[in-house]
This record gives sequence, C-alpha cells and structure tokens, in this order.
Amino acid sequence: MGASLPPKEANLFKLIVKSYETKQYKKGLKAADAILKKFPDHGETLSMKGLTLNCMDRKSEAYELVRLGLKNDLKSHVCWHVYGLLYRSDREYREAIKSYRNALKIDPDNIEILRDLSLLQAQMRDLSGFVETRQQLLTLKPNHRMNWIGFAVAHHLNFNALKAVDILEAYEGTLEDDYPPDNERCEHSEMLLYKISVLEECGLVQRALEELHKKESKIIDKLSYKEQQVSLLEKLGLFNDAEELYMVLLSMNPDNYRYYEGLQRCMRLYSVDGQYSSDEICQLEALYESLSKQYKRSSAVKRIPLDFLSAEKFRVAAGHYIRPFLSKGIPSLFSDLSPLYDHPGKADILENLFLEVEHSIKTTGGFPGSVDKEPPPTLLWAFFYLSQHYDRRGLYDIALKKIDEAIEHTPTVIDLYLVKSRTLKHAGDLAAAAALADEARCMDLADRYVNSQCVKRMLQSDQVVLAEKTAVLFTKDGEQHNNLYDMQCMWYELASGESYLRQGDLGRALKKFLSVEKHYADITEDQFDFHAYCLRKMTLRTYVEMLKFQDRLHSYPYFHKAAAGAIKCYLKLYDSPSKSSAEDEEISKLPTSQKKKLRQKQRKAEARAKKEAEVKEGSNAPTVSKSGKRHAKSVDTDPHGEKLLQVEDPLMEATKYLKLLQKHSSNSLETHLLSFEVYMRKQKILLALQAVKHMQRLDADDPDTHRCLIKFFHKVETIPAPVTDTEKLVCGVLEAERPLFSQLHGKSLVEANTLFLEAHKDSLRHRAAVAEMIFVTEPNKKDEAVNLIEESTNNLVSLNGALGSIKNWRLKDCIGVHTLLESTLNDHSAASRWKARCAEYFPYSSYFEGKHSSVTSNSANHQLQVTTENGGGISVVNQRAFPVASNGNVEKLEALKNLVIQ
Repeated sequence: MGASLPPKEANLFKLIVKSYETKQYKKGLKAADAILKKFPDHGETLSMKGLTLNCMDRKSEAYELVRLGLKNDLKSHVCWHVYGLLYRSDREYREAIKSYRNALKIDPDNIEILRDLSLLQAQMRDLSGFVETRQQLLTLKPNHRMNWIGFAVAHHLNFNALKAVDILEAYEGTLEDDYPPDNERCEHSEMLLYKISVLEECGLVQRALEELHKKESKIIDKLSYKEQQVSLLEKLGLFNDAEELYMVLLSMNPDNYRYYEGLQRCMRLYSVDGQYSSDEICQLEALYESLSKQYKRSSAVKRIPLDFLSAEKFRVAAGHYIRPFLSKGIPSLFSDLSPLYDHPGKADILENLFLEVEHSIKTTGGFPGSVDKEPPPTLLWAFFYLSQHYDRRGLYDIALKKIDEAIEHTPTVIDLYLVKSRTLKHAGDLAAAAALADEARCMDLADRYVNSQCVKRMLQSDQVVLAEKTAVLFTKDGEQHNNLYDMQCMWYELASGESYLRQGDLGRALKKFLSVEKHYADITEDQFDFHAYCLRKMTLRTYVEMLKFQDRLHSYPYFHKAAAGAIKCYLKLYDSPSKSSAEDEEISKLPTSQKKKLRQKQRKAEARAKKEAEVKEGSNAPTVSKSGKRHAKSVDTDPHGEKLLQVEDPLMEATKYLKLLQKHSSNSLETHLLSFEVYMRKQKILLALQAVKHMQRLDADDPDTHRCLIKFFHKVETIPAPVTDTEKLVCGVLEAERPLFSQLHGKSLVEANTLFLEAHKDSLRHRAAVAEMIFVTEPNKKDEAVNLIEESTNNLVSLNGALGSIKNWRLKDCIGVHTLLESTLNDHSAASRWKARCAEYFPYSSYFEGKHSSVTSNSANHQLQVTTENGGGISVVNQRAFPVASNGNVEKLEALKNLVIQ
C-alpha cells in the first residue's frame, strides 16, 4: 500500500488511509492532492482520493478517479479493494464481490479484503462462498475467536449444523480450563447457548441436554438456560421434570402464556384446536384453580380458563374476570375477550353478562350480587364494551346507542369517540367517522396515537389533503412529507396509496406503494451492519433468527398490500393509458407546421420548469460539515408520480412485483388472482392456466376462483385454430388439462356455471359471480344475469354459531354488486334499484346514501342541533354521527358542509 512512493509520500498515503478511517475527509483530500502534485498518475492515491470524495457525496468525481486509478495500476489490490468499497456504498453488491475477488487474485491472504468479502457473501446469501471465505480467514488467523465463530455460523447457515458443532467444540478445545475471564463471560455464555440450540436443531437432544448440564456454571443467562432445558426435557419425553421446571418458570413470570401452554403439554392437557373432553376440562379447571391461589395477581391465570370453560362455568369465570377491568377502567377489555367470539355460544353469554352488569349498576350502583358500590366510571366502561360488542355483531344501531350513552355519561373520554368513529366506519359512513376521529384528536393534540387514528379515518374517506396536513403535525419542521418517508410510516403510505387508487390518481398511488417497497429494500440493507457486529458481540442466536426473518421479510402483509396495489395500478394504466401517450398519438396526426409550434411551447415549458427546479434546489443548498461531507436536503423531483406513469410496458413493471408475491405469498388467493389478470393481458395462456390451478388448490369455492376458471376457458374457446407447432403444443396442453378440473369434467361452461349457482345459491358474492359469467359466456342473457342478482335475499345466518344470527350481506359485497351492475352489466336502472334496496339494509352507508348517513341532507336536517357556546360563533353539527366537544375551535371537514344551516 503506497509501496511505490518515496518515504515522504508513503507517509502521506498512510495519512490518507487514517483520515478515511477517522472520517477526517478534508485532511485526507489535502494529503492526496500533495501526493498527486508529484505523482499525478499514482493509481492507489487516485483511488483513495476517489473513495474520500465518495464519502463527501461527490460520487461522479469519485467513480471517475477510482476508475482512472485502476486503469493506471491494474495489478494493485488496493485499487480493486477501493473499487469494491465504492460499489458497496451504492449497494451494488455483486459488482463489489467481483472487485474483491480480483483484489484477492493479487493478494490472496489480505485479511481486510477477505473480511469485507465474507460480509457481502452473508448479505447476498452466497452461503457456499461464505463458508469458503470464512475458512480462509480461520486458516490465516486461527488465534482470533471471531474467525472460529464465523466459520461455525457459516456452516450452520449452509445447512451443515453438525459441522458447525464440531467447529465450536474444536474452538472450545483451544481454551484453557479457567476460561473465560470475567470480561468475556457474557460472550462465552451466548456461544454455549448457541451451540446447544444447534445441537437441538440437529436432533441430538440428549447430547444437548448433557452439554447444557455440563456447562451450567459458565452460562450466566439463567432464564435462557431454564427455557432451553425445559424445551429439551419436553422433546425427550421427560414430562415430570419439565412440569417441575415450568412451575419454576411461572414463579419467575406468572403472566407468560407460553409457560402455561408448556405446562399443559407436560400434563397431557393441551389441544391445538382448543377442543377438550369433559374429563380434561375438569383437570384443567382444577389446575388453574390451584394456580390462581398461588399467583393471585396474575391476569393470565384468570384469562386462560375462559378458553376451555363453557356454559354456566364460563359465565361465572367471565363475571369474576371482567369486574376488575370495569372497576379500574381498562379500555383493552374487548380486545382481550374478542378471541372468545370465535367460540360458539360465548358471545351470547358475554352479552347477557354485560347487560346484567349495566342493569345492576344503574339500579343498585354495584355489580350483581354485590353490596359494594362501584365508582361512576364503571357504568361508562360497561357501555364502552357493549358498544364494541354490538359493533362486532354488526348491530350498528345498538352499538351507536350504547356509545352515545357512554359519551353522555362522560363526554371527555377520548376512547369513546374513537370507538364510535370505528363503528361508523364499519357501518359505511366514512366521512362521519373521519369527522368524529378529528374531534377526538382535537381533545388531546399531544396524543400521537389519536392523531394517527384520525389520519387513517380521513384516508379511508378519501380526504387525502386534510389527512396529510394532520399527519405532518407530528413531524419535524421543514420537509415534513419527507420526514414521513424517512420514518418509514408504511401504514400511512399504504392507506394514502389505496385512497389515490380509489380516486383514479395512479401516479400518486404508485408513488406511495413503491415507497413501501423501498422501505423493505432499506430493511434488507440494514442487516449488513449486523454481520460483523453480531459475530463480534456473540449474539449468535439472535443473529441467526434475524437472518431467517430477513429471508421471509417480503411475506409480511405490508409488502403484500404494497405490491398488490402497485400491480393494480399498472393493470389500470395498461387498460387506460395515460393522457400523455394519447396526446402523443394526436400530435402525430397534426400537420408539420402545428407540430413545430407545439414542440416550441413544450420546450419553453420544460425550460421554465427546469429554472424553477434550480431555484428550489438553491433554496435547499447543501451544508458542509467540518469533515467536508455535504448534507444535501433531498428534493422530490416527482411529487405527483407523473414520471412513474411514463413506462413503456406497464405489464412488465407489474410482473416484477408479481414474481415477488409468487415467491413470498404463494398461499394468498389474491397473488394468483393478480397473476391471472397479468398473464391474460400478456397472452401468456399457460401461465394464466397455472394461476387458475393455484386458485383451485387454495379455494375452489371462492367466487373469484370460479370467475377466473370460466373466463379462462371461455377465452380458450375463442382462440383461433393453431397453426404453428408451438400453438399446437399449447392447445394440446389445454385439452389435456381441462378434464382435470372437476367442475368442467364432461360439462360445458354454462352447465358448470349453473351447478356452481346451485351449490352457493344463498351467497350474494357467488350469485354475483355467476351473473357476471352468464353475461361473459352469453351476452344476450344480460336480463337473466340482472334478475339473478335482484332475486338475492338478505337472510339471517349463523357464523359457526359464534355470533348468533346476523344478516348475510356485507357492505363491501353490496358495493361490489352495485359496481358490477353499473359498469360491467351497464344496467343503470338495475343499479339504481339495487342502491335503493341497499340503502335500507345499510342506513348509515354514505355510498348508498342511507337515511342516517352524513351525505343525506333530509335525514341530517332532523338531527341538527345548534351549539351556541362555540367561541362566539354558531356551529351546526349532526349530533347522531359526530358530536362536537365544548371547545368548538375545530376546523370543519369538507364532508360536513352539507350539514351547515345557512
């Protein structure tokens, strides 16, 4: 490094390296310039100067200098190493790996390059290369602990856990008996626990248990020791020993649900589906009764019996459980009990129980059977629970009545307004829900959670501008929208993107959805710093868990929603090209003289926009720190996503995200539905068939599956006779595959559609799918399709007996049917009749203009009340939907303008 330079310049070169490592970039730049004055073609100095400039955000100059330095000295491992570091800083990991390998051809024993290469191989999951590089590092420096551990972890990640154990044991053989010293006990303890977990993963459970007992004195994390021990005992079938150890763990943390679950497994009293015999229930009841005496303050020991008790015993246990929650005013009671609503009959018992509590407190001031008086807020929280209960059951009238009683009881509790807002959202009045959430926000302007709930409601009602203004209240001054992006606020970006998509603003929608995709890319990049850190700090178990988490990162719901949203945008863009492409076609038809005038206007407009952008960039001039690094303020050059719409092939862009969904969300029906839509547009018949087969595997009775099946084979029937060998091969595959679908075996598409209707005649969604397919296969039978929908009845149904009898139709499904009648079937009179019919079933729905919705002025006028104590003004608000607090200084939403009396 700098070997070809005279002593004075060689020392300056060392100063450049030191300055780079200590982030004193100006100092390093000065030293580099001093060398280059005498040796302007010195490759290593040029490369180091480029690397320094890269850290000062002067990337174009950096690449130019590094490439020039490499050109001047191709046989320098320093130049190749620096080139790799430059690529690594720009996340071009594959190119960086190539540069490192070239450097190692020149200096194969360079520790720094090998270490950097191993980090990139771990990042890119080049596991075989990772093992090889780690072996080289261990060979070169066998006295370094991190090299032993890194080599073992590499084999573990490369699915060779036994080899990892052998390496760890070989490393332990190099240690002295009194190892570790006091300052390394934590790291050594973590290494031992990691080794035992790898043994357990290999299936060597007995050996792992013996090793655990042998190393007990050197393991300082006693909780992890006990948890590992009880796991091994369970796997070995030593349930009595495991039971005793679980009791020890419960004494340490009596609210850990996993310990209770493990205790039940050891006693043979655990069922995955929650179904128990009467004898098992008696044993469980006795177990938790004894545990409740031992751990009187534990909430878990009282909550768990509610899962397996039933009938009268459940009612008694639930009554004892809810009383402290109501007395103390704990708002999360409904969230705690909501899983019980999936158990048949328990929802009815809870309803009766809370109604008894409400009646008793109203009449006697205390709980049923108790002589003690309860504080006044107890009744409030009973109303609060009942409102959420009826909301869950879809009885919105009663839910709103209960929450109104709670607000009348204590109008200053913010949670009441949020629950009422949620109920109105479920009932379909999104504008009223947003208004009420905004009122709750104004009651406590310092509460970020309430602010977020308000923003969410505003986005659901498509009030995007107001939502943005509200969201940035909790961001730093300046570029506030950039702050939301920097904070990776994905729920906001998803809700905003979905709102823009509903409104048809594809540019902004795409921008929001792709922002979420970028966040996931950033999360993937964030793991890079941990590859070295975790090996150094010996947090090996957590490190391996983190890598496994990263491997399944794109299977999480936020990414699925963002990718699906982006695909839908590209599909809409393909179906309805943007205005710019349509304008280009129109311009091409104009005479030459008019074309020239239009182009001159466009050039002037572009020049004006460029000048405005330069002025804006000047106002956001970068600041330079003492180290010489520029901190430029990021300027969004495409705030409306217009550039995102200027893609040549929207389907190709959609396919990029579709492949990620197919890889990471293959068990989602929506993934294959989107695959079908994309491949049908791309005329990829066999890939579309594959998507249909996946949908059949996941849920053959789903209306979307049926719709895609009929559409696909209807399309196949209209394909012209094959001519080429490829076409003949495709047709042969289709003919062989059709009989494999049980719905189509020996039947026509019309017959298959009729049989599907007979099997699901009571479901609105299924009837709508059948009606649409009637219109697709036989367009002349549109009236029959419309009649099929209009003959649907909204019957009472029971959902697994859990929630009692409720109406069958869902608001979302009815909106979908209205869209089908209006757009696909193009029958406006039928759509109007359907809208009027649904307005009766959903009186709070603003979409159907129900009589209680905020958009129905006639209904609103009967519910208006005048509030004069409003800072001197008069505010007129729909009290049924969104009561105004006494502060009154709230900016009214656009949706409320119809409710103001002029």
